[in-house]
Amino acid sequence: MNIYLFVYDLMQFCGHSWIFTNMIIRFMTFGKDSLADTFYSIGLVMRLCQLLSVLEILHILIGIDKSRFLPRFLQITERIIVLFVVINSQEEVQGKYVVCVLFFLWNLLDVVRYTYNMLARMGIYYLPLTWLNFSLCIPLYPLSVLAKGFAIGVSLPYFESFGTYSIKLPFPFTFSIYFPYVLKMYLLVLFTGKYLIFQKTGSQHNWDAYGKKKSNQYQAFHKF
Repeated sequence: MNIYLFVYDLMQFCGHSWIFTNMIIRFMTFGKDSLADTFYSIGLVMRLCQLLSVLEILHILIGIDKSRFLPRFLQITERIIVLFVVINSQEEVQGKYVVCVLFFLWNLLDVVRYTYNMLARMGIYYLPLTWLNFSLCIPLYPLSVLAKGFAIGVSLPYFESFGTYSIKLPFPFTFSIYFPYVLKMYLLVLFTGKYLIFQKTGSQHNWDAYGKKKSNQYQAFHKF
């Protein structure tokens, strides 16, 4: 199973590295103009990587990954909801700067995480990389949550105007779903859930924000 997990991590590393490198090169070449069409240039690969990440839930369920289920499940489902339901469905949102910020944060975190995972599968631990893997999420993960919330907030006027995903059943049914209300409720659940997870993670110092158990090398590193 280690070989399979290594190949999975390698595929994710290649995908996220390509996205991250593409974003950096485009910004250095075109400057601020590159931010507006971030989704159009890397959106396809981003969607493939996020769809592939659903396998991580299966890995935990069948026991080949020892990460905690709830943090990983929430992170993956949140990304899929924001990427596919919010951003992908509203072309007007795709050109917003917040999409570039969100993609940058996601890929920076994932490039480091999958690099660490690949080496860990082979029993290789570099202390700087180990420290970076478990420490980088402390400032960047909350920022990505804020970026998700901002992306949803930016999308609300477009969902209200176009009625995307809103459902109104004909007579004799009096049932309807107004999707902007669903997104507002989701925002409340998102921030409340993340607060509780961060609080619990903070009280259990041997787990990171992804639900991954911190390595002995990391814990030993922090004793010095």
